Amino acid sequence: MQLIQNVPLFQEYTREELEAIAPLFKERKYSRGSILFLEGDTGEEFFLIRSGSVKIYRIDDTKEIILALFREGDYFGEMSMMQRGLTRSATAETLENSVIYTMTRTDFFRFMEKSPRLCLKLLEVTMERLRKANEQIYDLTFLGVKSRVAKVMLRLADEHGVPSPHGTIIPIKLTHQQIANMVGAVRESVTKVLQELQDEDTIRIENKMILILKPNRLRDNFTH
Repeated sequence: MQLIQNVPLFQEYTREELEAIAPLFKERKYSRGSILFLEGDTGEEFFLIRSGSVKIYRIDDTKEIILALFREGDYFGEMSMMQRGLTRSATAETLENSVIYTMTRTDFFRFMEKSPRLCLKLLEVTMERLRKANEQIYDLTFLGVKSRVAKVMLRLADEHGVPSPHGTIIPIKLTHQQIANMVGAVRESVTKVLQELQDEDTIRIENKMILILKPNRLRDNFTH
């Protein structure tokens, strides 16, 4: 119940309304590397992560491009459910063992028909995700590799960051290749940038997790 209440789509709902929607979610367990859906599949389910993490990506000429990372409390898959027959624009894959709640398109629409608020909130969330997608396109077009890496780190810290005595931890284990796939660069270039940021004492990498020590210095890479 608490997990559903924290989803922006349902934050304004009463306890009674949340109790009505909770049974519509089905719990599923996935092992690391499980494909939840493929690009081009018909969108028939809405996903809410209870535990674990998921990457959303596309394949462009055999190259993987990571569009988003989601973890506990995040949701995805709602956009292709807005219109019957609409297909998935990307692939979703678990990065670790995950427990995920799913709701079918039929149940989602049945609930949405009874709730104009959900329609308006869904539109608001969709517009925000479109804004972020446009920003990513701009970054890939006009920013250098170091600026793109810095911006992605700050975005992940804003979306998933956990405060620590020394800074903000991004609690997702990421390889250099996965970061490269997020910023549209080759792994060697990203490895060089990560080493520079560590030498500058801007970040620290521990057990594949990034600790941001000086966010303002990261921000300087793309605001000047």
